[in-house]
Amino acid sequence: MIELAQTGKEKCILVGVPTHANLKAQVDESLTELALLADTAGAEVVGRITQDRDHPEPATYIGKGKVEELHQRLKADSIPLVIFDDDLSPGQVRNLEELMECKVLDRSGLILDIFASRAKSSEAKTQVELAQLEYLLPRLTRQWTHLSKQFGGIGTKGPGETQIETDRRLIRTRISLLKEKLERISKQRVTQRQGRTKHTRTALVGYTNVGKSTLLNLLAGSEVFVENRLFATLDPTTRLVPLNSAVSILMTDTVGFIRKLPHHLVASFKSTLEEITEADILLHIVDISSPYFEDQINVVQETLEDLGAGDTPTLMVFNKIDMLQDRSILPTLTEKHPNCVFISAARGINILGLKEAVAQMLEKEFLIEEILLPDSKQKLIAQLHDVGEVLERTYENENVRMKIRIHRRDKERFLQMVK
Repeated sequence: MIELAQTGKEKCILVGVPTHANLKAQVDESLTELALLADTAGAEVVGRITQDRDHPEPATYIGKGKVEELHQRLKADSIPLVIFDDDLSPGQVRNLEELMECKVLDRSGLILDIFASRAKSSEAKTQVELAQLEYLLPRLTRQWTHLSKQFGGIGTKGPGETQIETDRRLIRTRISLLKEKLERISKQRVTQRQGRTKHTRTALVGYTNVGKSTLLNLLAGSEVFVENRLFATLDPTTRLVPLNSAVSILMTDTVGFIRKLPHHLVASFKSTLEEITEADILLHIVDISSPYFEDQINVVQETLEDLGAGDTPTLMVFNKIDMLQDRSILPTLTEKHPNCVFISAARGINILGLKEAVAQMLEKEFLIEEILLPDSKQKLIAQLHDVGEVLERTYENENVRMKIRIHRRDKERFLQMVK
């Protein structure tokens, strides 16, 4: 139903609107990120336009004079695409495309476009298609006057309009089927997680392109795909990571967060993001070399709150310390984030310190319980393997002595089982 194609780099202009609630400095920063997103999607940014307004124009988001100015520039320089930094209503997109005679994309559409090109696994493709269709559904309007006319994202990727196959009924049916498929995937993930409960689960979270995959590769000796671009990886990858000679943990690399992440995308990636909500410990990776790292921290923390993972024990991992120009900020950061560590995943700096910090968190969050059971209670012994990680198991006559690491939240369950 959806065909993804790349037809070469397209020139584009970015548009932002500073308002009283959205200051110019914040808009400039957001446009810089939007330019990176456009580059990731395969577009060439040739200009930026901002217009100070008390509030966006309901019909065209920007004023009519600015629309005409933009139209003239698009015609003069043969620029086929304009990308807005905020979400546009279907009516605004339609009006802007008619007035400027070009393709108009908003921030959510651009991010969906990137996800469509980056999705590799069947699960990721299903999640992206669902998000795309839910984004497209309210935008099916009479703008499609020519049945052969196609509008997708950059390079016409994404769900374009082709004849009757994108009518609302068919899309709703397809959305229903995709949701059922993702529900089955979610149940499969629950089963997979149950099969690995004997290990502590840790999730790498953070803004996109902060070095999560690079860190996982270093810690686990794996080969997760790494690229210096936004949203290089979408699929969660779980690897066994040894902390020391006695303790290993399961570590999952998750999709990066970003400002104004489309809610359709968050909903569609529910099964993937469950890896975060089910984790015992979170490692919040921060690119300390970014001038906007404090804002990025806030975006990630807000997203974690939305996911219901705001109270999960978290270690702040300030990455790319080797690229930091001003190290005078380190004492302030340590005071603000007492549970933190500074590393460079690319150069392997202070990785031992990171492992020690994680091990210390385990000591705080987990308890070591020792119990002596009759050897005949094999069913109970098997159940205890599901409650925690069995560290030692020795036989004494007709009894079994077990040393088990359990999470504090499972202590009551453990005591009920062995009483």
